[in-house]
Amino acid sequence: MTDPEGGSTAAARDEEGSAAGRRRARLVLFTFLLTFVAARITTFLIMARRIPDLYLRLGGTHVHHLNYGIFLLAAVGAYLLFGHPSTRALELAAVSYAIGLALTFDEFGMWLHLGGNYWQRASFDAISVLAALLGLMAFAPPLRLWRPRHFTTAVITAGVATLFYLMLAESFRFAARVEPRLERLEQNAPR
Repeated sequence: MTDPEGGSTAAARDEEGSAAGRRRARLVLFTFLLTFVAARITTFLIMARRIPDLYLRLGGTHVHHLNYGIFLLAAVGAYLLFGHPSTRALELAAVSYAIGLALTFDEFGMWLHLGGNYWQRASFDAISVLAALLGLMAFAPPLRLWRPRHFTTAVITAGVATLFYLMLAESFRFAARVEPRLERLEQNAPR
């Protein structure tokens, strides 16, 4: 059914909105992963003294990058609640949201345990879960459009993910050997 002015149907508008949302989800996923990788590489290079110390310190306190992420998420939330963003502004908000999300959850272990070192396993797990959820939002069809082949694909994907995590458990032994070196690196980093 078309509207009185000959415009598109409600279903067509919903489909356009869904496609735009999926494009934004892909933008968020890409920016989220890029920010996470950049944050990890930068932190590692600073701790290894390969690049200058870029940490912000206020009164002798190191301001962790999760704080930048929290402020960015708060700003994006306020903008979306109180502003009237255009399509272009929504894309900028999506990029800002992804950066804030990555910076915050990169140090998830530190705020979950209220301290500890940067290389906590909880941070990497949180990033992995968020990346998977963002990937589903970006690439999976909406549930109302799922057909039997989609459910089959979901079951196969769950099986492969289970196999992956079983294999990942084996890699924990390797991580146990590497973690002390990363902790020493962090202890010797510029303060």
